[in-house]
Amino acid sequence: MHGQGGDYKDLVVFLAAAGVIVPLVNRLKVSPVLGFLAAGVLLGPDGLGRFAQSLPWLSWLTIDDPGQLAQLSELGVAFLLFMIGLELSWERLRAMRRLVFGLGLMQVVVCTAVLAGGFMLMGQTLASAVVLGMGLALSSTAVVMPVLAERGRLKGTVGRSTFAILLAQDLSVAPILITVTVLAALAQQGGALDPAVLGRALFTLVPAAIGLGLMVLLGRVVLRPMFRSVARARKADQGGELFVAASLLVVVGAGLAAQASGLSMSIGALLAGVLLAETEFRREVEVSIEPFKGLLLGVFFVGVGLGLDLDAIAADPVGVFGLALALTVVKTGVIFSLARFWGLGARPALETALVLAPAGEFAFVVFATGLVEGLAPPQLTNTVALSATVSIFSIPLLALLGQKLARKPSAAGQPVELPKLEASNGAVIIVGFGRVGRLIGEMLKAHDQPFIALDTDAGAVAAGRRDGFDVFYGDAGRREMLQHCGVQSTRALIVTMDAPTKVDEVVTTARSMRDDLILIARARDDQHAIRLYGLGVTDAVPETTEASLQLAENTLVDLGVPMGLVLASVHERRDQFRKAFQSAIPIERRNRPSRALRRTLRPTRVDPAPE
Repeated sequence: MHGQGGDYKDLVVFLAAAGVIVPLVNRLKVSPVLGFLAAGVLLGPDGLGRFAQSLPWLSWLTIDDPGQLAQLSELGVAFLLFMIGLELSWERLRAMRRLVFGLGLMQVVVCTAVLAGGFMLMGQTLASAVVLGMGLALSSTAVVMPVLAERGRLKGTVGRSTFAILLAQDLSVAPILITVTVLAALAQQGGALDPAVLGRALFTLVPAAIGLGLMVLLGRVVLRPMFRSVARARKADQGGELFVAASLLVVVGAGLAAQASGLSMSIGALLAGVLLAETEFRREVEVSIEPFKGLLLGVFFVGVGLGLDLDAIAADPVGVFGLALALTVVKTGVIFSLARFWGLGARPALETALVLAPAGEFAFVVFATGLVEGLAPPQLTNTVALSATVSIFSIPLLALLGQKLARKPSAAGQPVELPKLEASNGAVIIVGFGRVGRLIGEMLKAHDQPFIALDTDAGAVAAGRRDGFDVFYGDAGRREMLQHCGVQSTRALIVTMDAPTKVDEVVTTARSMRDDLILIARARDDQHAIRLYGLGVTDAVPETTEASLQLAENTLVDLGVPMGLVLASVHERRDQFRKAFQSAIPIERRNRPSRALRRTLRPTRVDPAPE
């Protein structure tokens, strides 16, 4: 048994914190990231744990073994990178290569050089200073990205530049660890580099390259057929949990494959996300993974809080906080200068620099490797690690400061740079891409109106994508799915499905999310249309009613009834339906008449009555 609460006591305490403390800080309008960090400090050995000996019942409210949550914490970071990968594609990565391999790479190199120079001025050797500099040059993807997402800053200039730098940092972790090994070999041989040692260090990159290649190949061959099979099983009502299981398998499997190749688990998850971003199942996977990502990231943040040694900070508060402040100031200056050099505006550059200035989670990996290799002095490294942890706590506050500075009008009266919208924002959403949805899509495309489509029929989705349409697999009746498809910025949502209950579900969900949304739905008949107007659609088109009227019109004319009389009676019947629809619309929405059954009549010659 572990502790007084059994093997799962620490996990239960974490879940209690997630269910009690975090909602409490949300009500106080405090960042959930800060809530998890504070929970880690409160529930750790230096929080309530220090009183557990005198008050034994407190042991049930504390986390005794941080290592028990470590693997879940690593999974949380992997899930975050996977979700980021889902928002990318090979085309977007190629488009970002200048920022990733230019700005991002230079940030790692220059920050390492400047920080290493500072440690050398403090009396450290070159090897020790470089190890500490490389660790602190990295930023926290796991904290920065959720904080920016929470503030709606991911899709603008700040979001793109920040993500590019973080991606470059993640890609540089493996080369940094190899550099630590080479530096250790140099230090042991008095500065003389043995080519055999260098060759062995560089050879460790070969499995990584082979592993990445195999992951890309297998991903392109296996992922789409696997998810199509799962989608068919789901359509046959054999369990929606299969989609969640398949998504979890991809994230964990890709992460383990990357680890086996000598890379970090997060890089494997990022690559898996990029591969899935090319498929029609991207949106459904996002919705399936989202709850796990948030909870597991919470484990990571709690772990960071647990690692904050309050006793060590109290022993040297000036040194710890002073080093954290110096780190933040130096990195802010370096990143701001580089961002300006790469063409960013002053305010986006400052906001980017502020959120990236604190240290990151990979710093602890670099420090641990440096300690093992004998390069990092233990006492100074522990102080630096404490300062890095303190700086991570400051990220939400720095993000708030950066956003306020970005919104502040400049003294020269220049307008603040607005974030550019993603290409999918503002596009019409078509729910259902069968014969009706496809025809609507073709008409929108003919008039240069962008759209995306959703369908739960994997075959219809695959056929639409083969023909070049932007179609995704997913259930539009779920709020999360509509959110991932950009319902908050879409211009209109069109529901074309032929299942009345499902149409009602989608209409109800969409209307609850946006009161001003143009919402047009296909109705089975006039009674269904009346119900849809009551649910808040802008327009409902009853298919059987219109078809019946046209059939009746043609029949009566062919039977010899005068055209004028037929058109008058059809128009009268349509007017009756319109009045019924109008009366079903809630009073607050009766700002314009319904378009349903509205038809422009061509001038026609009325045949003379037979003699």
